[in-house]
Amino acid sequence: MNARRMRASLRGWGGVGAMAVVCALAAVFALLLPRTQPGGADGPTGGRGAAQGDQARAEACEKPEERSLAPSSGDLDGAAVQKIRKRGKLVVGVDQNSLGWGYRDPNSASNGSGSKDSASNGSDLKGFDIDLARAIAKDILGDETQIIFRAVPTDQRIPKIQEGKVDMVVRTMTIDCDRLKLVSFSSPYFQTGQQVLAPKGSGITGYDDGSLAGKRVCSAKGSTALEHLEADKADGTLPASTNIRTTVPNQLDCLVRLQLGEVDAVVTDGALAASQAAQDPTVQVVGEPFTDEFYGVAMKKDGADDLIRRVNQILEDYRKNGWQTSYDDHLKKYLGASSGPPEVAYK
Repeated sequence: MNARRMRASLRGWGGVGAMAVVCALAAVFALLLPRTQPGGADGPTGGRGAAQGDQARAEACEKPEERSLAPSSGDLDGAAVQKIRKRGKLVVGVDQNSLGWGYRDPNSASNGSGSKDSASNGSDLKGFDIDLARAIAKDILGDETQIIFRAVPTDQRIPKIQEGKVDMVVRTMTIDCDRLKLVSFSSPYFQTGQQVLAPKGSGITGYDDGSLAGKRVCSAKGSTALEHLEADKADGTLPASTNIRTTVPNQLDCLVRLQLGEVDAVVTDGALAASQAAQDPTVQVVGEPFTDEFYGVAMKKDGADDLIRRVNQILEDYRKNGWQTSYDDHLKKYLGASSGPPEVAYK
């Protein structure tokens, strides 16, 4: 494993080995959250071709996670923040089907249960991203319950921001340069890497031509996983016989396709793959991470600099007081011990 992949596998989460402990609970999670998201097996990674493909893309787009606005060098309470305060609610796009990140807990009562919009406090929504969204609401409005959660599928995250339907998206959204042309991001709050989810006993060992040749692979529209699949197939990193057969609006839909036998493997963020594997003991995360992925809070590209800086200040505090507690509550059981949040640099 090279240094880049080792960082991706260690920072932000402790690797897939500790995920085996959740297998006994997988059936329970599957019953509770049938529409939500391993035991890890070591195997060969992308090899030389993947490294060359990653290097070419890295040269064209270096360190997008270091391009956010510093909180200390601008207004933290401008027009965008005041608009939220005048409304009295923070509107946040989230997932409600991703175990550990953003999901509906059937054991919690909520005035907004059963609706895509939880106009009260969405108290049945749980997860690492949900905790962060509440921390932002508490800082801006003084009350973490003054929040409207709007469920947005993977491929609608950017459109919902651009259309003004949400103030921000907190939904396992990777910071990358293509997206930075369309929206702005906070500094990173989590690091992971792309991996493969496959049935146990399938013979698929990771993101490599030997495993994925001739295989039907699923990924979500608008995801960085799909970007990598298409680019790697085009430049020969993956063989031409790799069949990117199914692209779905929501990443969790890929797990359903896998369970139905309509695809042979799923490519997604390892942190998401782990939570999906926790719901189905017949699948597992295989191979090492083959990218570095940094999650950020996405906001409007224009007219929201004060909100971006404000969120970055909130994140400065949250990394010190809140991040680890939330990780331990929601993700440790799937991802193992964490080395803490990623390091931050601003442009």
